[in-house]
Amino acid sequence: MSPSSNYLRSASCKILLSISLILFLSSLQAQQVTGVWKGKVKKEKVEVKIVQNGDSLTGTSYYYASAGNYSRYSIKGYFDPNTNSVIWWDDQLIEEKGGLLGTPGKTPLLSTADFNCPGGGEMHLDGKATPKESQETEGPVALTKVKGPSFRDEWDYVIENYLVGANDPDIIDSVNLIASVPGRRKPVKEPKAPPMQSPIPGMVVISMPPETKKENPQPPAVIKSQTIEEKFIARRKVFTTDIPLTGDSIELRFYDNAEIDGDSISLFLNNKLLFEHIRLTDKAYTIKLPVSDMGSSNELTMVAENLGSIPPNTSFMVAVVGDKRYEAQLASTENSSAVIRLLKPSTTDSKPQQK
Repeated sequence: MSPSSNYLRSASCKILLSISLILFLSSLQAQQVTGVWKGKVKKEKVEVKIVQNGDSLTGTSYYYASAGNYSRYSIKGYFDPNTNSVIWWDDQLIEEKGGLLGTPGKTPLLSTADFNCPGGGEMHLDGKATPKESQETEGPVALTKVKGPSFRDEWDYVIENYLVGANDPDIIDSVNLIASVPGRRKPVKEPKAPPMQSPIPGMVVISMPPETKKENPQPPAVIKSQTIEEKFIARRKVFTTDIPLTGDSIELRFYDNAEIDGDSISLFLNNKLLFEHIRLTDKAYTIKLPVSDMGSSNELTMVAENLGSIPPNTSFMVAVVGDKRYEAQLASTENSSAVIRLLKPSTTDSKPQQK
């Protein structure tokens, strides 16, 4: 075998090993974030169940004073691998069970925490929380990952079987739909015992031990969520503005329009998916498109992948064409998508006028 063949084989093995290592670390990271977390958020006792689904987080949170006095929310969020930060917010109040002195968790919160592994198998989320709407007063977040929950619900199956198939996005989306229905978790009613019969004199009564019933956890029914292409087709297109095309290329920069609340978008150009899973932040997500590849009239569509913690999904877009700069405010919802037209000047406009 030639030295060049040996070199190519060695290089291929190194590339495959690197890819495998990246995939393993990504899976391990998801496994570490996914689980049950208990502690306090703004001095309130809380149990948070976090499930990582791609680059997003979902699950549920319980703010509680006791087992019979709590508020339960569905949660949304995302994990930032660059800063090792976990960001989540209480999205929808789905259950409330009060006590004599009121119910904890009256105010939905936005939490930002650092993911820490100090050693010895311990994992912590430490950071701060603010009211989701006002974000005025801060309070501490101090959570520790625990083995099992105090509040049983639909997410337990996903967490317990996350590494053996329950990390499938379709299963997670299905559980999310089921768990988000208000009042889903109901108290169990005990069956009434039959009336006791008086024993006959001289008869020896032998009580049979109650039969123990084993319950095997059943996977939830899979409800397939819409793909981004299906969302693009189903949603109404809302025209926003026209941008003229000149020169060799157009540069597009996308920012979150207001607060950084986890907005994520996909872009379609002339009905074809161009980019997906674009996380909007205060830093520009920049793309550059060659003008020569476009027709005389082109449609750029922004489709919301989620609505963040503050609907709708809004983006501030800057377009740079040659020495010209154009700006646009784009808004997309679960029912509509923002559309921008990119137009080349007609050939008649570009010809010099005859004298």
